[in-house]
Amino acid sequence: MLTVGDRFPQFELTGVVSEDMNHAFQPVSSESNPGKWKIVFFWPKDFTFVCPTEIAAFGKLNGEFNDRDAVVYGVSTDSEFVHLAWRKSHDDLRGLPFAMLADIKRELSAALGVLDRREGVALRATFIVDPEGIIRFAAVNDLSVGRNPQEVLRVLDALQTDELCPCNWQKGQETLKAA
Repeated sequence: MLTVGDRFPQFELTGVVSEDMNHAFQPVSSESNPGKWKIVFFWPKDFTFVCPTEIAAFGKLNGEFNDRDAVVYGVSTDSEFVHLAWRKSHDDLRGLPFAMLADIKRELSAALGVLDRREGVALRATFIVDPEGIIRFAAVNDLSVGRNPQEVLRVLDALQTDELCPCNWQKGQETLKAA
C-alpha cells in the first residue's frame, strides 16, 4: 500500500456529480483541481449498509473541507451507472456535494494497494494528498468498520499548520514548539 511521503498515482476516472442524467457524468483526473488538497476515500460497494453513512458524513463536512482549500473525492469499484442509481435511490446521497468516482478497472485501487484480495473491492481507505500530489495521511479500516470523517478534517487542519500538533489537537489550539 502506498503511504505517507509517496506520490499519489495518476488517474482519470468518471465521476458522478449530480442525479441529472444529462449532467451526471464528468471526467475527474489527478490533474483536476490543481493547487488544492485532496481528500480521497474509498468504500467497498454501493448499495450496502455502512458505506452510505460514511459518504453522507463526508458530504455534511464538504463545506468545511472546501473552506480549507480541499476537494473531496469518493471512490469505489462500482460503475458510474451504479453510483448514479444509488445517488438517486438513497435519501442520504441525493444532492451529494462531491464526485463519486468509478474505478471499475480497479486501476487506482490497485495502484494504491487498497484492493481487498478476497473480495476484489476497495478497502475503506482514506488519503489526504497535498497540493503537490504527495500523500500526507493514509488510513485503512476493515470492510465492516466505518471511519470518522471528522478525524480526517482534524488531521487536515493539523497538516495545514505545518507545525507540531499534539495528540487530540484541534484547530485553534496551541501547537508544540521544538525545544
